[in-house]
Amino acid sequence: MILEAEELIRRASALGSIGRYQLEAALQSAHVYRCRTSRANWEEVLQLYDALFQLAGSPVVAINRALAIAELHGASAALDALQQVAMDVRLSEYQPYWAARAELLAKTGANGEARQAYEMAIGLERDPAVRRFLQQRQSALST
Repeated sequence: MILEAEELIRRASALGSIGRYQLEAALQSAHVYRCRTSRANWEEVLQLYDALFQLAGSPVVAINRALAIAELHGASAALDALQQVAMDVRLSEYQPYWAARAELLAKTGANGEARQAYEMAIGLERDPAVRRFLQQRQSALST
């Protein structure tokens, strides 16, 4: 199925018109490549997220873009990138935003803020397994 998907991406690329779904497919392909080869390709991933963000402007894409930035340039740079969408009201109740923010804050040593962000993520999460995971991450923060 992966080979079939790669062929479809190549055929779509040959059409010369880049769209949202083509970029999303290319992102999935880049993530699969990294998993299959154990080779970091974060620059490619970031370029794809940049293009997708330009096209879609979605706060969800901005979150994923920030996480790619963290891989390349560190958590502080990723937090700076998240500031672009922090005031988007759609994120106030979006658990992945708070979980990502908490993780990035923890990596910078801002444990108090990370704890609060985890609290938001935990409160928004309905899946008990994910809640436990977030609670464990929160508990692991030093005081």
